[in-house]
Amino acid sequence: MGGVSPRLEDLPLRDDLRGMTPYGAPQAPLPVALNVNENTHPVPQDVADDIMDSIALALRDVNRYPDREFTALREGFADYLGHGLTREQIWAANGSNEVLQHVLQAFAGPGRTAFGFAPTYSMYPLLTRATGATWVAGTRAPDYSVDAADAAAQVADVAPDVVFLCAPNNPTGTPLGLEVIEAVYDATAGVVVVDEAYFEFAPREERSALTLLPGRERLVVSRTMSKAFAFAGARVGYLAADPTVIDALRLVRLPYHLSALTQAAASAALRHAPTMLRMVDEIVAQRDRISATVEALGYTPHETWTNFVLFGGVADPATTWQALYDRGVLIRDVGIPSHLRVTAGTEEETTAFLDALASIESTS
Repeated sequence: MGGVSPRLEDLPLRDDLRGMTPYGAPQAPLPVALNVNENTHPVPQDVADDIMDSIALALRDVNRYPDREFTALREGFADYLGHGLTREQIWAANGSNEVLQHVLQAFAGPGRTAFGFAPTYSMYPLLTRATGATWVAGTRAPDYSVDAADAAAQVADVAPDVVFLCAPNNPTGTPLGLEVIEAVYDATAGVVVVDEAYFEFAPREERSALTLLPGRERLVVSRTMSKAFAFAGARVGYLAADPTVIDALRLVRLPYHLSALTQAAASAALRHAPTMLRMVDEIVAQRDRISATVEALGYTPHETWTNFVLFGGVADPATTWQALYDRGVLIRDVGIPSHLRVTAGTEEETTAFLDALASIESTS
């Protein structure tokens, strides 16, 4: 035993995984971390107390396997989403990434193709390739928007098995009209996934893709508790779809994939949805403050319906990122030339970011 440890390339890794890089946003113990689109507001104390009580109750039976069908949680999600949805139309897993992975495992895989309009959420191609499918990237307009006719034409040309529509889009924040979703759905025989991870931050009068579900058995609308519900550490994502799609996802999920503690915590948080969502208005106010201030500083913020702002006009993103880091503020370089992205945090965190960015300008 002993000797030199093998390199990754020395192992009998799947050929299609060779050369891939795992997902990984920078993590650093800085005073202000605004790089991964978390809700930086803590869970309100009364809600946290109820969650703790619910977990304590679940611990009494933790020697037994949890409800494999997470029935109470699915009912909670159906009630929260509304639109006449029932628990038979709901699925959940450990974060929206696992939800999307289940969709790909069921409807993509070797010899199949998944499609999305780049730039978009970086996990879509990673999840696609990890399930053995091929990722194809479509294109957006220069302002990162997607036109219905152009989107339908691109999808029809590729004929993918799964289409990802991020609405609003990450990392750009760009809204996506329902007419685009309808056009894409009609242009493919595959499954269309509308990722509404940030939907709670969109204008209140906007319609969700959930309104398009009736009569569209291949349409899937995914959400997460990580953002609006300040539940990133709990890892809970979910989707709504036709009951037959839910049956398909049962074929690929691991047994008892949602722990009893996760189910208890998420169900408790959903009971306090109005309280949890009050934070959204504050986050939106800070987001709009960021957009206005970075524009005043000479940058170009993009329209955003999310809890973050992508801004362009950054002469040297790496240098600006490092300068902010040195000032105790962590934001994200998402790889778009001349751009950086920042999460809207608390008022104090937002002020710290804006002050740091302004100080860079004044010293450059």
